[in-house]
Formats: sequence, structure tokens, C-alpha cells
Amino acid sequence: MFPIRDHNPSGRTPFVTYALIAANVVIFLNYWSLFQNELALNRFFWDWALIPARVSQGDGYGGILTSMFLHGGIMHLLGNMLFLFIFGDNVEDEMGHLGYLGFYLASGIGAAFAQYVTAPYSQVPMVGASGAIAGVMGAYLLLFPRARVDILIILIFLFRVVPIPAWVVLGLWIGMQTFGGIGAPADAGGTAYWAHVGGFVIGVLLCIPLWLRRGGPAFWRKSHGLPPHPAAHYRFVSTDVPRAGQRKRPGRRPGPWGGSS
Repeated sequence: MFPIRDHNPSGRTPFVTYALIAANVVIFLNYWSLFQNELALNRFFWDWALIPARVSQGDGYGGILTSMFLHGGIMHLLGNMLFLFIFGDNVEDEMGHLGYLGFYLASGIGAAFAQYVTAPYSQVPMVGASGAIAGVMGAYLLLFPRARVDILIILIFLFRVVPIPAWVVLGLWIGMQTFGGIGAPADAGGTAYWAHVGGFVIGVLLCIPLWLRRGGPAFWRKSHGLPPHPAAHYRFVSTDVPRAGQRKRPGRRPGPWGGSS
């Protein structure tokens, strides 16, 4: 199951969120061809990804920033951009454009350090915007814990969209990252769990001053954890296309496409 949208419309155009999505996509497309050449791809990641062993040797500090704009594949990119699209606009709405950009970059840098300290001599490149996006999710949880998020549940042939409070969705997500980090070697390849956990925690901490300015616990009591504006409502619109096998009404002439005219 994974989130597909929330019911929390933003009050202004999230220019920074859109720009971050565009930057990640454009950068990925510029090195996409390297996936056909493993040696060239590894060389590229050596130069631009975060490699803890290089940082421990006093080199490769730039990767702390550049790694959050790189991805290890198309699904990695699409998954991260979906989460940023869902949760980023509302956090940007609350923080303002420049404040949100600084928050995003700070969360990504903090997430990189969180992963680094768990395996400072690892030579596995770390790439992805998920640490920074985890910070956005942490801020969203603090500001809108009861905002509804639509989850697409896929069970073999069953597809169903279910609205769930944000605190459940994000609480389950951070719980899975924590247990994943405990159960997996930090210097192994795969998911950078501690970057997710670190980014999420840093996002919450950086958002606390904003939450306090809104009233802190009084803000929650006043809004009941819901967005401070009417929630968006989604519904499916039926079409006039006739269903296969539809029975004709008595006394009506068949139309040219099998329906009634």
C-alpha cells in the first residue's frame, strides 16, 4: 500500500516543491544513459553520491548535498517525487517559499549525516531525496496529524483507495524505517533506513518553532489536528459509455453501437 494524495489543499502555488521535483527529474534524465554502463555509473556515483568512507578520509563532502538530487532508478525517483508532491505543498504553504527551501536542504543534509554516523567507513554510495522528503513528512505530521491521506491498497486483484489519518500513515512509515534500520547492516546496500529516520526526526525538530508560533498544543486543540481549511473531496465521475451486455429496453430500436437509440 502507498499514498496517492491527501485531502489538504494548499493556499498558494508550491513553486519550490515543483522546482525540486523538476530538478530531480532533469538531473536524473541527464545521467539516465549511464545505467547501460555499470562502470560509468559507478564512476559517476563515486564523484557525486555520498560515500561515507570518502568523507571519513576528508574527501567527498560535496556528496552530502548533491546526493539528495540523485536516484538509483526510475522507480526510486517516481516514488520519492510522489511523496514530495503529496506532502511538500502544505509544508511549503506554512513555512513560506524560502523558509521551506532552507528546511528541505537542512533535512537532507541532516539525513545524510545520520546515515554517515551509522557506517562511517562504508563504500556504498548513498543517493536519493528520501532523507529530505522524510523531513517534510515529519513536519507534516507535526502540523496536520489528522489530515486525511488516501492510500491505495493492492491485494492481488483487489484495488481499493482508503482514506487514513496522516498520523497513522506517517507513524507506520517511520516505524517501518526504524525496524528496518535495526534489522539491516548499516554498511550494506539497499535502503538507507537511518537517513530516513534521521531526516524525519530533524524535520520534526526544525518544525517545532513554527508549531509553537501557531500555538503548540493549543494549535492542535483548536484545529483538532486537521488542516485549517476545508478538506478537498474527490469522487469518481460516471460516464455515458454503455456497459457490455447491457439489456435493451422494450420497444426501443437498437443503436449503431449496440445500445438503445
